[in-house]
Amino acid sequence: MIEAQPKCIYCGRSSDQVPLLALRYRQAEAWICSQHLPILIHEPGQLAGRLPGAENLAPSEHHRD
Repeated sequence: MIEAQPKCIYCGRSSDQVPLLALRYRQAEAWICSQHLPILIHEPGQLAGRLPGAENLAPSEHHRD
């Protein structure tokens, strides 16, 4: 997932537009903006297709049924 210019895996915006946070998962680097970080924490399944294996990540405790 390394790109020439890092972009948010959810919205595609670059660090010229929003603050980005780097993350590593499954030996790969990805980026997520501060606005969409809550999705990674609370509803990681919404990143399926954007972050390989995201569908297997559990949401935070208070979001589980």
